[in-house]
Amino acid sequence: MKTAPTTVGTSRPSAGAVQPAVIDALVPEGTYRTTRRETVRDVAGAPLVELAQVPGLYVTRTLDRLRRSQASSADQSRARLADRLRSAGSAFTSDTLGGLTPQEHHRRVARATGVPVSVVRTATTTIAEALANAVDTAERARPRAALPRGRRHAPNSGAVLWRRRGRLFGVNASGNHPAVHSLWLEALALGYRVAVRPSRRDPFTPYRLILALRSAGFADEDVLLLPCDHGVADALIHGSDLAMVFGGDETVDRYTGGWHRTPVLPQGPGRVKILLTGPWEPHLDAVVDSVAGLGGVSCLNATAVLVEQDVRGFAEALAERLSALRARPPEQVDAQLPCLPLAEARAVEDALRHGAAGCETVLGDLVAHDLGDGSAALQPAVHLLDDPMAGQLGLELPFPCVWVAPWSMDRGAAPLRGSLVVGVSTKDPGLVNALLAEPSIRNVYGLDRPTWWLPPGMPHDGFLAEFLMRSTALAGT
Repeated sequence: MKTAPTTVGTSRPSAGAVQPAVIDALVPEGTYRTTRRETVRDVAGAPLVELAQVPGLYVTRTLDRLRRSQASSADQSRARLADRLRSAGSAFTSDTLGGLTPQEHHRRVARATGVPVSVVRTATTTIAEALANAVDTAERARPRAALPRGRRHAPNSGAVLWRRRGRLFGVNASGNHPAVHSLWLEALALGYRVAVRPSRRDPFTPYRLILALRSAGFADEDVLLLPCDHGVADALIHGSDLAMVFGGDETVDRYTGGWHRTPVLPQGPGRVKILLTGPWEPHLDAVVDSVAGLGGVSCLNATAVLVEQDVRGFAEALAERLSALRARPPEQVDAQLPCLPLAEARAVEDALRHGAAGCETVLGDLVAHDLGDGSAALQPAVHLLDDPMAGQLGLELPFPCVWVAPWSMDRGAAPLRGSLVVGVSTKDPGLVNALLAEPSIRNVYGLDRPTWWLPPGMPHDGFLAEFLMRSTALAGT
């Protein structure tokens, strides 16, 4: 069913009770209003919006048709594509889209996700910057040997083309942080069509983003929003040429276990760690920012700190700084901590107690701070371990929760394995080289910046183009 773009503000029936409006699917025909919907609620349980639930057969047929069709309208000149992406970024930050002003969008995302509204505003800027730089970011990943975009001439000596591995990119998004939607935009810059399954926790950000892209000149068939349940999500992944999947270990394992014919790029827990060699006092600010910045909910937040000197003193100093963070409802300007429905927050607290068995609690005897409206803020936690190889160093929870353990030079890079980012303070180039030589460490930063530092043009878990593109030999044509 084709309809006009939905206004996601509330409507008042004759009885006077406020009812949530509907976020429809965004499909090649414009919008698609389904009879089956799911109510998206805020952290206190109040309804915010009804989210369409697209049936599996519709998803399968739509993706099949898009895969068989000609190249997307995004497959255009680099300059024109860059202009459209910049225009989309401007619309995303400034325009009223789907009936919501930017300010109301920020408030709704904060209430739905529990992420502090200041973090949501920053994420909006992050997404706009990713749009403005998407073409250049994609070009940074191009092999030096490859011909420039659009050239096909290959002498007898041969040439290298850089070309897409497919036409359709599926995204199974998460709702832990709005900025996850900055990570798939590079696909549009490379000429892919993109189909996004939004998280039921935050359908607002991808809905607004796709409306902004369409307002900037992208065709309806170039970028789709396909809300659906977990079963239908399998059809979306299976029906795409390549896919990106966000989630925890269970979700990542489900889609990378080998039974899917579709190549899947997992975006799972970051397990970000910090290594402090020598005196830690000069780096305390950077550690606090790495742990608690972005609300402490990002895969780029530090969740473990290994310390060479005065481990207990560091843990106590970190706990003192984190204990000053404010527990407020997420839409308040001074909120600094993430919120969840009260029952979910208590479940997180229980999971932490189970995971911290045998550890020393420096901060976090009580994590769930009841806000009195059915929601709770998640207060920081710091635990002290005696083993740098303890399993808790890989435990990632959705709030500022950090594990502190001792480290010595003879341990080397081993305790830092499996990290999306390692932040390190050292004057030893050999240690930095050891970290860079460890294949399971993706990024290495000095502590002149927080671990969540990720400006446009820098790879997150590698460049997305490394996954979406391939080098092809061409000769004699």
